[in-house]
Amino acid sequence: MPQIEFTPQLRRFTATPSVACAAHSLGAALEAAFAVNPALRGYVLDDQGALRFHVAVFVDGRRCLDLNQPLQPDSRVHVLQALSGG
Repeated sequence: MPQIEFTPQLRRFTATPSVACAAHSLGAALEAAFAVNPALRGYVLDDQGALRFHVAVFVDGRRCLDLNQPLQPDSRVHVLQALSGG
């Protein structure tokens, strides 16, 4: 069963549950996490339902920008705040 985890940076703003779900896509896995904590949606997705610019998502160790990204039964999803600066 795919597992979705959020890094501690987001805990400053809201609860970040680790969720195991039977999702077949990244978007469905995120929806499972949002069902546990609806406030998390606003920190991860923008008003159009796309990943926010400052959020980085990795599926099985690879950066992912597509909410339709398929998940395998043993996939691990990590959601974190992207760092920027200069």
